[in-house]
Amino acid sequence: MTANAKNGFLLSSGQWQNHYLNNPVSIVVVNLMPTKEITERQFLESFNQLTQDVELTFLYPATHHFKNVSFSTIAKAYVSLAEIENYSFDGLIITGAPVEQLAFQQVDYWEEFRTICDWAERHTKQSLLECWAALGGLYNDYQINKHQLSQKIFGIYQATGINKCNQLAKHFTNQQLVIPQSRHSNPSVDPENLPDDLQIVAENNEIGPLIYHSPGKHRTYITGHPEYEADTLAQEYYRDLKKRLPIQEPRNYFSNRNTGEIKYSWRKSSTQIYQNWLNTFTQQKVGTLV
Repeated sequence: MTANAKNGFLLSSGQWQNHYLNNPVSIVVVNLMPTKEITERQFLESFNQLTQDVELTFLYPATHHFKNVSFSTIAKAYVSLAEIENYSFDGLIITGAPVEQLAFQQVDYWEEFRTICDWAERHTKQSLLECWAALGGLYNDYQINKHQLSQKIFGIYQATGINKCNQLAKHFTNQQLVIPQSRHSNPSVDPENLPDDLQIVAENNEIGPLIYHSPGKHRTYITGHPEYEADTLAQEYYRDLKKRLPIQEPRNYFSNRNTGEIKYSWRKSSTQIYQNWLNTFTQQKVGTLV
C-alpha cells in the first residue's frame, strides 16, 4: 500500500510525494537519529511495503540540544509532544540514538523519553522501541539496566530461537528472521528470570534477545534496526574507518568484501516484522491527528 508523511524534512523539501490514502493507520515516529532525512526515508520506504495505508507524523524531543540542525529548523519540520498530547494515534515508534554509551540519566531528553512512553500507553494502541530506545524502554519499564560491550555488535544477526505463539513472530522461521545490529550495549537481562509481563519473541544464541514484547504495556522492544537500508551499515563502517575508530567489519553483511557488494538479506524480514507489529492493532484503530 502507501505510506505518507504528515510532516518532516523530506515532505517539506519535496523529496517525498504523498498520495491518496484510504483510512490510514496513524503512527508517530520519534526520530532521535542524527540523520533525520535518511531515517525518515527508511521508515517511509519500510511502511510503503505493507498491506495497510500508513500516515507517519515525525516528532522531536523538545528538551534535546541538537548538534546537526537548529532548534527552529526542526521545530518547523516536526511536532513536539506538547502539540499532539491530546490526540490519539494507532502506534508510536521511537528510533535508536547515538547515546547508548551514556547512562540513561545523562541523556538530555531522558525525562521526556519517559514521558513519551507513558503518554503512549494512554494515547496509542501499540508502541515500538528500537535499539537505544529499546534499551531505554526496558530500563524505564522494568528497571533492566544495560552494560557496555567490549566489542560493538555490528552486522546482520538471525534468530536462533523464536516464540511461535507470539503474533509478532508469525510467518517466521529461525533462518528467516534477521535484523541489522549496530550497538555498544546490551540489556542486563536474565532470559530465565524475566519480569512479569515481559516475553522474548526472538533471540540469537550469541548476542541474546532480538525482540521483546510486553502485552500489558502494549510495547515491543527491538534491539536492532529493521528499518536500515542496504548500505546503512556500510556507511557506518567506512565512516568509522575514516575516523580511525575501532570497528570490525559488519558480520554476515558483505557478499563480496573486495568489491563491497552487500547481501540485502534482511529486507523481507524487516517488512514482515513491521507488518506483524501493525497487525497487532489495526483491527482496533483509534483516531488520527486532524
